[in-house]
Amino acid sequence: MQNLKTILLYSSALLAIGGGARAADLPVKKAVPVEYVRVCTAYGAGFFYIPGSDTCIRLSGRARYDYLYQASKVRTGSGGDVSGYVGLLRLNLDARTQTDYGTLRAFLRLDVASRSGPFVTSASRQREGQAFPGLGADAFGRTQDFVNADKAFIQFAGLTAGRASSFFDFYAHDFELIGGTAGSDNYSTNLLAYSAVLGNGITLTASMEDPTFRRFPIFGTGAAAGAFTAAGGFAGYSNAFNPFTPSTFLAPIIVGPGTVAFVDVTQKSRLPDFVGVARIDQPWGSAQLSAAVHEINAGDAASTVAGVATATAGLGIAPTGRASSDYGFAVQGAVKVNLPFIAPGDTFYLQGAYGQGAMSYTGISNYTAPYDALAAAPVSGGSFLQYYSDAVLNPSTGKLELSTSFSTVASLLHYWSPTWRSAVFGSYAQIDYNTRGRNALGALGFGFAPSGANAANAFAFATSPVLRGNNQIVTGASLIWTPVKDLDIGVEGEYIRTALNSGVTPDISKSSLRYISSQDAAQVRFRIQRDF
Repeated sequence: MQNLKTILLYSSALLAIGGGARAADLPVKKAVPVEYVRVCTAYGAGFFYIPGSDTCIRLSGRARYDYLYQASKVRTGSGGDVSGYVGLLRLNLDARTQTDYGTLRAFLRLDVASRSGPFVTSASRQREGQAFPGLGADAFGRTQDFVNADKAFIQFAGLTAGRASSFFDFYAHDFELIGGTAGSDNYSTNLLAYSAVLGNGITLTASMEDPTFRRFPIFGTGAAAGAFTAAGGFAGYSNAFNPFTPSTFLAPIIVGPGTVAFVDVTQKSRLPDFVGVARIDQPWGSAQLSAAVHEINAGDAASTVAGVATATAGLGIAPTGRASSDYGFAVQGAVKVNLPFIAPGDTFYLQGAYGQGAMSYTGISNYTAPYDALAAAPVSGGSFLQYYSDAVLNPSTGKLELSTSFSTVASLLHYWSPTWRSAVFGSYAQIDYNTRGRNALGALGFGFAPSGANAANAFAFATSPVLRGNNQIVTGASLIWTPVKDLDIGVEGEYIRTALNSGVTPDISKSSLRYISSQDAAQVRFRIQRDF
């Protein structure tokens, strides 16, 4: 028994010694060090390092509320609304990494908005596929959600690739709330560009840009024949774009004696727009010269109709076949001048642009129809429609007759105090159509039939606003209060006058027939905006 006790004691001692040795041999598990976010000072305020990387990132954004008031001339259909509302969300991400080739940058911006009311909801944005309308009887054309991948570009060693603002643009409504003045402002397009920095603030840029959002339709009659009405329209033609009625975009072309083909004038994506820019940035401000080349093309004949072009008899018109393509262009000069001697932050912009077959680059349509609209009015139930078309297919020659447009805009920002500022701005823009296309359509009887034997129809042809030269004046002013940093509370008023360059046209807003040469509109917008 005593021996058994001795054996057990020795065994316990050995187990204790062995267990302690094994425990001492086990590695000690240390706590993983916490990697705190580090501030990145290389690219300005707000940047920090992404944990575990050498990339600096900045997160920023915006929240906005808008209320607008604009009178309407009618109270029927989609007209009659005078109040509109906007709630906007914006998120920005700016990521930068230093490399042996310079800074590698990626910038992302997402805009999401809920909008309602006149000239806040946008048929243009719906046509682009960036906005989604309400479908109820009291909602369609009045409510809209807007989603836009506004920016998503990469910059590296002089290259810019992705979705960004057009390099052609300069003054992009920088001081405006409504943004209705004339001038190019293509806030997001798909592009590939290279910029060479020459020193002394001089930069040269060549850019290949998506032409889709720079197009205005080639004019098409949508009917083989028709006559003008006293209200200024003509039978068979639709003023509104409807993707389910492509006949709106059929244009006639003579292919033989007494034979007409109807050409599909919806443009195809064949060539990008080519943009060249020379810019200088100095302490006194900036200046820029821009130029762009824009292809305009038509498709093949969609149908051929014999016995329609009887009006061609005796005119000696030769068959022309399919329509030819053409090339529009635009040039722009702009300057920005800093005016600190008046007050810190004061700035003045002056810009002018001229284009042929490139109406988007002169920006005459900003207030009413910024994309892909043949016609629009500056107010609900407007007195007449302002027509937008980069070209008209001449049925007798098969050539595209390019429209001409130009614009000029000026804007002044003044700080009354560090927390109060105002902007005053104004623009004038004009469209002129080559009369050869319109007159040929009239002479040959395609929707524009001013029959000499019918004085009433001839007068309707002469006074219709369809493809008539027109102009638009936009002017306004704002007052904005910034009680704390990055918070703006402001109001802006804008006056718009749209007129024919010459002559009169029927006032379609009145039940009784009367003729006018211009129409007026005004808008007031109130905004609260917080940036961070």
